[in-house]
Amino acid sequence: MDFGTETIRAAAERIHGRVRRTPLLSSPMLDEATGATVLVKAEALQLTGSFKIRGALNVLLSLTDAERDAGVLAFSTGNHGQAVAASARMTGSRATIVMPQDAPRIKVDGVRWWGGEVVFYDPAAQDREVVGRDLVAERGLTLVHPYDDVRTMAGQGTAGLEILDQLREGGHAPDAIVLPCSGGGLASGVLEAVRSEVDAAPFVVEREGYPKMARSLATGRVQQVPAVPAFLDAIGSPTVGESTLAALSRHPVTALELSDDQARLAMREAFRTLKLVLEPGGSAALAAVLARRDRFAGKTVVVLASGGNVDASVYSEVLADATPG
Repeated sequence: MDFGTETIRAAAERIHGRVRRTPLLSSPMLDEATGATVLVKAEALQLTGSFKIRGALNVLLSLTDAERDAGVLAFSTGNHGQAVAASARMTGSRATIVMPQDAPRIKVDGVRWWGGEVVFYDPAAQDREVVGRDLVAERGLTLVHPYDDVRTMAGQGTAGLEILDQLREGGHAPDAIVLPCSGGGLASGVLEAVRSEVDAAPFVVEREGYPKMARSLATGRVQQVPAVPAFLDAIGSPTVGESTLAALSRHPVTALELSDDQARLAMREAFRTLKLVLEPGGSAALAAVLARRDRFAGKTVVVLASGGNVDASVYSEVLADATPG
């Protein structure tokens, strides 16, 4: 299947009325903190608490009746799993979600609330893709990939179409767009949509020390990093996708790295200035702008706040820590 703006528009029609049109938020307090005009696409307010419902639902609605009846499977640290479980419930299917045994409790509970069956694996000893594909073969399920599927990428790209509409409504002309990057599904979809009409400099944000997309873009080949437990679990995929790499290679992407402390600061700033709850990985794009004031000063910057599924204990510790990031 080809991937482009028409694919994304078809996905938007398919999921219309089933997902939320999330707001594009701004705050003079946040602008002062960054030295820029920052527009925050608040996907943390999306159904299931992250952007992932867009791609998962587009895939489920693209399946045959027989495939939905047989059930679907996803491997996920939690946000994709919740989205697939919710999409299965919305379309009359059933979902099996393979999750690391140290996944945030709020994400495990969310999967189960939507009716998904959770199968845990040990990330130190097992490969989630192997575990998932074995279950697919054993149970006759359909895999809903978290990023390396054009249908997933197109669904995530619908957030980009909303951003375009909201930029027009607000009379904004962005100089840059900054997106979190795990496997690349969100970044590839949103950039394909937004840059079809707006010549904004594209940035993706990865975990410090694990720049898999930066290395993949530099070499033209999919690169891997070690799969280790991460505070920034939402951008902790150990690899990127063939399809996402191909799509992102169409754009002059700059990859930025992010530390845990920079994410903590962004979580506090999102709460202080926008009253928006973000999980660590969900704060990545905002954190990158806050950490690089000189780079973005004086510019209009769109950042995507990708998720808000953070355990209460983690969030309270972050808010209580006033140490500068």
